[in-house]
Amino acid sequence: MKVPSPGESISEVEIAEWLVQDGDYVEKDQPIAEVDSDKATLELPAEASGIITLKAEEGDVVEVGQVVCLIDTEAEKPSGESADDSKEEKKEEKSEEKEESKEEKQSSEKQQKETQQEKKESYASGSPSPAAKKILDEKNIPASDVKGTGRDGRITKDDAVKAEPKPSMGTPGKGSRGESRKKLSMLRRKVAERLVSAKNETAMLTTFNEVDMKPIFDLRAKYKEEFKEKHGVSLGFMSFFTLAVVRALDEFPAVNSMIDGKEMITYDYKDISIAVSGPKGLMVPVMRNAENLSFRGVEQEVKRLAIRAREGQITVDEMTGGTFTISNGGVFGSMLSTPIINPPQSGILGMHNIVERPVVVDGQVVVRPIMYVALSYDHRIIDGRESVGFLVEVKKALENPEELLMNNDVKKALEL
Repeated sequence: MKVPSPGESISEVEIAEWLVQDGDYVEKDQPIAEVDSDKATLELPAEASGIITLKAEEGDVVEVGQVVCLIDTEAEKPSGESADDSKEEKKEEKSEEKEESKEEKQSSEKQQKETQQEKKESYASGSPSPAAKKILDEKNIPASDVKGTGRDGRITKDDAVKAEPKPSMGTPGKGSRGESRKKLSMLRRKVAERLVSAKNETAMLTTFNEVDMKPIFDLRAKYKEEFKEKHGVSLGFMSFFTLAVVRALDEFPAVNSMIDGKEMITYDYKDISIAVSGPKGLMVPVMRNAENLSFRGVEQEVKRLAIRAREGQITVDEMTGGTFTISNGGVFGSMLSTPIINPPQSGILGMHNIVERPVVVDGQVVVRPIMYVALSYDHRIIDGRESVGFLVEVKKALENPEELLMNNDVKKALEL
């Protein structure tokens, strides 16, 4: 079997995990491996039934078209043994190996303790003379930190005089102080490269504002049950924010633009990327032509893409070609942040958590649900007037959704 091409411009992938063992019998279309590209994690299905021989290790970077395994299609399926039985036996073998390894480790630790005890019982080796002991005590240096040069390794007065205390790094606690190393997946490495590139190659600035969410709260409280019963999805915040962004992009098209060399490309469509946390890290699937979507359409598309991303089913095509990004850090409790641009885009809107705060309305101090919003933008093609104006338009639409997003007809806008 050769590695199939996951998408245009991708020339290599990384074997993230083999889902079968060398010598297993596999069925046609059975997932046998997960491979990471620089854009997504994909499953590799078996092209035929038979006994598999692996030709690549987990973590190997292989080129598209390279042979990664062989399948003996003439081999007969083992009788009386299912794939589950085979997996169970291998699990038991691994468990026994771990148990043996644990016993060997315990035996080794016991021998080390006995050796250390014997060393402690040796008076000469590592023991200071009375004069040396006094000097070490004054310096507050343990004898174990000093290498003796006297007979049989005994610590002399001269050793004690020359001894220097080790630099203190604090007193370790009683808990574990271990560490582990794990290779970053190709997807994660590519994300890291793109983020560093965005910081280094764009003139990124961030502007902030706040939104009174009470009008949206009131609409959701009144219509969310009817909306969910009619359409099968919840009436969330993403539909309001997406449609507010689409409206603001119409007013300020430079925010829906990108730099290509010495040219500026402005799009007349709005492909909105939405940041979703997946099992392999942050993924950014795209809602195509968001300007044509209704509240129902946005909510259904957000739900579909989020499920596919979290189940690892998202494709490269579904994450390519966005013109603007919306990121909702509020679901994790973020109060305020400066979202980083998703290159080659020029703008990203960050949503945050909603907190009841005292605000002044018509000369009176009242408590309102307030969300801070942030727009990070590429100052090379987006000026301050456009960035601030864009965010103000988003704020206006969110604080007056019935008029600006629903054309004063809530029932029609929500398709109820």
